[in-house]
Amino acid sequence: MLPCGDRALLVEVDALEQALAAHAALAESAPAGVLELVPAARTVLVRLDPRVLGLAHAEHWVRETLAETDPDAALPDGPLVELPVVYDGDDLATVADHWGCEPVEVVERHARTEWRCAFVGFAPGFPYLLPVDAALAPPPVPRRATSRPAVPAGAVALAAEYTGVYPRSSPGGWQLIGRTDATLWDARRDPPALVAPGARVRFVPVPELGTTRSRASSAPVAPAPPAAHGRAIEVVEPGPLPLVQDLGRPGRAAIGVGAAGAFDRAAHRLANRLVGNDETAAALEVLLGGLTLALPEGAWVAVTGGVGAVTLDGASLAPRLPARAGREGALLHIGRLEHGLRATVAVRGGLDAAAELGSRSRDTLSGIGPAPLAAGSILSIGDAVEGPVPTIDLVPLDAPDDGPVELAVRPGPRHDWFTESAHESLLSTEWRVSPRSDRTGVRLEGPGLDRTAEATGRELPSEGMLPGSIQVSPDGAPTILGPDAPVTGGYPVIAVVTDAALDSLAQARPGQTVRLRLATGRP
Repeated sequence: MLPCGDRALLVEVDALEQALAAHAALAESAPAGVLELVPAARTVLVRLDPRVLGLAHAEHWVRETLAETDPDAALPDGPLVELPVVYDGDDLATVADHWGCEPVEVVERHARTEWRCAFVGFAPGFPYLLPVDAALAPPPVPRRATSRPAVPAGAVALAAEYTGVYPRSSPGGWQLIGRTDATLWDARRDPPALVAPGARVRFVPVPELGTTRSRASSAPVAPAPPAAHGRAIEVVEPGPLPLVQDLGRPGRAAIGVGAAGAFDRAAHRLANRLVGNDETAAALEVLLGGLTLALPEGAWVAVTGGVGAVTLDGASLAPRLPARAGREGALLHIGRLEHGLRATVAVRGGLDAAAELGSRSRDTLSGIGPAPLAAGSILSIGDAVEGPVPTIDLVPLDAPDDGPVELAVRPGPRHDWFTESAHESLLSTEWRVSPRSDRTGVRLEGPGLDRTAEATGRELPSEGMLPGSIQVSPDGAPTILGPDAPVTGGYPVIAVVTDAALDSLAQARPGQTVRLRLATGRP
C-alpha cells in the first residue's frame, strides 16, 4: 500500500492478473466515498472523497478486502473483441529490425497472439493490451525517440510490452504497425469504450478496411438533448478560453475518462451559492478575462475567482456579489484579470449545456463535453430556482494575489525514487509557473530533481494518477497534474498537492512563484 497524498491510496501487486483481481474485488465492495478505482499493469489507484471516507478507514477496507481475495485465482474470460487491421504502419520495418525478423513475421506473430486489456488510459478508450499467454509475448519494443505530433485515429501501435489502439488523433510516441476502422470510443454508445479492462482482443489482418466489422461494435445511442428554454446568454466576445464546467464526472477512470470539472472548485461553488444555485450547477470558467456576455432581462449573475474589472452595462460591479440584468441584452464584461488566472461566472438557474457522460464539464485533453465558446455561442439557462437570491455568503473566499503561491503537499507513491537532495529542492525552491501550463498540468521551472542510483533509467509501468500529482519527467522537471490530465501516467510521482490547495494552484499565473511545503498532521 503506497501513499498517494491525502485522498488516495495506491495498491501495488506483482502482476497484471493480481491487479485485475484486486480491482474486481474492490469494485464489488466499494463503500461510499470511493470516487475512482483505476486499474493499471501492477497497481490499482483508490481515489477518495476525504469528506466522506478518510484514508485510515479506506486502508482498513482495502486490506480487509484483499486479504479475502485469491491473487492467483484464474481471471474470468472477458468478452472477445476482434479488430480488423491493415498492417501497413510506418514503423513496421523498425519493429521487424528490433525483433530480428521480416515485417511479414511481425504481422503473423502479432495477429496470432490473443491479447487482454490490462487497463485503459492516456485517452478515453485507449487500451493497453498484453498477451493472454505470457509465453507467447513478442519482444518489447522501445518508444520512438521523438513523438509524432499527430497519430491518426485507429492506429495500432507497440511500445514496451504493450499493444495499443489510438481512439482519436493525438500526439504519440508508440511504434505504428497498422490501422483499424473500429470505433474504440463513442460517448453515445453504452458502454462507450469498445475495449474495457479484462476484455480479450484479436487482431484480424485484412487487405483493406471496410471489409469486416468489429464483432463488439454497437449502434450509438443518441444522448438526450437539453431541455429547451426561452432564456439564454449570448457570447459577444469570448476572450482566450471560456469553458463550461461543473464539478466533473468522477467514476469513469477505468475506461480512460478523467473527472475534469472546475479547476478552482471553491470559486465555482461560491459563484453558484451567490446566485442561489446548487453548488454543482454548470458555470463558465474564464481564462484571463476578456469575456463579454449579453444577458436576458432579469438574469442574476455572479463573478468569482480571478480579479479584474467587471461591469454590467458599463456600471462597475462589486467583486463576489450577485447582480441583476436590468434589460434584455444587458452586457456583462470581464476585463483582463489583474490577479489570478481564472474567473468563474455563474448565472441563476445554471447553464443548460448538453451533458456528456453525466457532466457538462469540458475536458480539454479528451475533447469530451461542450466545445469552448466562440463569439455568437448561445447558452441556455436552466430551470428557474426557487427562493431568494443571497446577498451575503457565509464562507467568504480570499481573492488571489500576485505573491508566492504556497501549496501543501504529502508524499507520493514513488517518493523513494528520488534522492534526499531532490526532496530538499522540492520544498526549498521558489518554483516558477511555466507558460506551457494548462488544465492538464502546471509545469514548474527550477532545478532538476534527481533520481536515486537504483531508480535512474528505471521504467515505471503506467499507473493511476490524480489531480495534484507531481510527476517528474526523466530530465527532472516536475509537473503538477490538473483536472484534465490523463488518468494514468508513466512518470514517477514524488508528492501530491493536498485537496485543499488545488484551488490555489488553479489561479497560479505563468511566471508566478510557487512554494511547496510538507503538510503537517494526519490527512
